[in-house]
Amino acid sequence: MKKIKEIIVVEGKSDTNRLKDCFGDEGVDTLETTGSALSEETVKRIKIAQAKRGVIIFTDPDFNGNRLRTIIQKAVPDAKQAFLPRNKAVPKHSDGSLGIEHAKDADIKAALAAVYTHTDEKFAEYNHADMVNLGLIGEPDSHQRRLAVGSELKIGYTNAKQFLNRLNMFQVAPADLLAAVKNFDKGSTHDTK
Repeated sequence: MKKIKEIIVVEGKSDTNRLKDCFGDEGVDTLETTGSALSEETVKRIKIAQAKRGVIIFTDPDFNGNRLRTIIQKAVPDAKQAFLPRNKAVPKHSDGSLGIEHAKDADIKAALAAVYTHTDEKFAEYNHADMVNLGLIGEPDSHQRRLAVGSELKIGYTNAKQFLNRLNMFQVAPADLLAAVKNFDKGSTHDTK
């Protein structure tokens, strides 16, 4: 099995163990944030890792994971990001929390294989009106729509403001966004064809 070039930034030891189970001990290297408090030392290590090999931010799809992702991205803006949909990170027991360690191998591999990269082409950014026109805000099902569209585009789920930011940050092609919205509409009870 080939080794992943980038160092994957995860939250803790259980995530590292899960990735090593998935890719093999020699197939992946991780850097752990060790919890929700991101130290200056850890940020420095992430910056060094980015300079040496590149990093992929792969945090849990929960509040703390999104908070860490935001902090890391501000410190290392050119880091790649991988997202695991919330429904793929559900623990087997009801008393656990969402986490990468609960995901299946195929879901972890798909999330990492689908890492977005930026292009040098000029990108026309989305705005509030685009979100309204696509029903991503202002509709009774907007929450569900963002959840489904974010999962399909592999940009994760967030509130409306952050969703707009992610569409622009990852330069999601209009055709891809429209297709994801149409797929949601096909699966909903109010098919608008």
